[in-house]
Amino acid sequence: MTIAAHTKLGRYEIVSLIGAGGMGEVYRARDPKLGRDVAIKVLPAAFSADAERLRRFEQEAQAAGALNHPNILSIYDVATHDGSLYVVSELLEGETLRERMSGAALPPRKAIDYALQIASGLAAAHEKGIVHRDLKPENLFITKDGRVKILDFGLAKLIEPLDGSAVHADAPTRRINTEPGAVMGTAGYMSPEQVRGRGVDHRSDIFSFGTVLYEMLSGKRAFKGESAVEALNAILKEDPPDLSTTNSMIAPALERVVRHCMEKSPEERFQSARDLAFALEAVSGFSSSQAFTTGVVPPPSVRLKSRERLAWIIAGVMLLGLLAALPFALSYFRRAPMESGVVRFPVSLPENARFSSDVESHNLSISPDGRRLAFVAEADGQKMVWVRSLDALSAQALPGTEEAISPFWSPDGRHLLVWNGSL
Repeated sequence: MTIAAHTKLGRYEIVSLIGAGGMGEVYRARDPKLGRDVAIKVLPAAFSADAERLRRFEQEAQAAGALNHPNILSIYDVATHDGSLYVVSELLEGETLRERMSGAALPPRKAIDYALQIASGLAAAHEKGIVHRDLKPENLFITKDGRVKILDFGLAKLIEPLDGSAVHADAPTRRINTEPGAVMGTAGYMSPEQVRGRGVDHRSDIFSFGTVLYEMLSGKRAFKGESAVEALNAILKEDPPDLSTTNSMIAPALERVVRHCMEKSPEERFQSARDLAFALEAVSGFSSSQAFTTGVVPPPSVRLKSRERLAWIIAGVMLLGLLAALPFALSYFRRAPMESGVVRFPVSLPENARFSSDVESHNLSISPDGRRLAFVAEADGQKMVWVRSLDALSAQALPGTEEAISPFWSPDGRHLLVWNGSL
């Protein structure tokens, strides 16, 4: 039943209805004590009927509220009204990830940006022993300044059966309504262990995260079917189509991260959201000490300003460096020119290796000091980058450079950069 405006729920005064769904109704309300607007989610009375389940939820809601993480919805209060539980939280302005996608893929950089923020929030919760259990686009909110907020931490705990009974599911596009004592989840985003009705831990959230990231990158659900049964069966037995078939802009390294999240066995997935965040960081090329010391990924507008300031700082340092080096440069060029000669030598490829058929001139690079040679070669069907010191008789393969191309040395010769969807 809809609550009328000006109704008091504790100290909060209802202003208007924001929306309604299977998990209850959400209202805008006013907190006169602190002088701010809040959101109040009123849950169906049936969820409050079991005292033990209600106690567990209140504990988890309090733990989630204590996280105080920028990528998790802040919970202010939990109470009851006319036998119905309600949760008071911060009021967000923006839209859900479902609304943002609108059935289409997001640009890869935007998807990775959102994914990093989600992983950061999950890591903070998991480190406190809190598992979401129902991660999906409807429970991810994008604020107007580009911040991702994870919603409904603890709500899945409220309706999780105390005896670990089997999972029941409704249609893939709707929140699953269940009979008393059944697990609540959403078909298409549940982990295999949830589908089987087994106990779940933080790695279940990582699987659901993978399905969400897959959908952000492809615009299609990873696991779908004409019915909930087909969708759940796909989770257990099928792998989603390759991302590269729907979006050629997806780097192989990024697709491997998504696949690793959606392994059927929890033991084969990323074992922590923190490790997942580092993998995404490596793929994206974005680096920020703030993201890993505080768990905060700055929104795009903040990062853009930071890059602009960094560019000016780098330009200033380079100018000072040039001015300082000018006397040495003048002295160098006044010296008599040294004789230089041409060096010719054969490049012996590693055993069972050959240059790729598509090799181009930019797949071979000599270090600035002329002592090392980097090249792309194919051995046992695997293309990799190899490095050979010219005073050695053999080349060494560089792990992690599978399918990489275009090696080139840094000016000081200390670093070798390759291209594999990103540097």
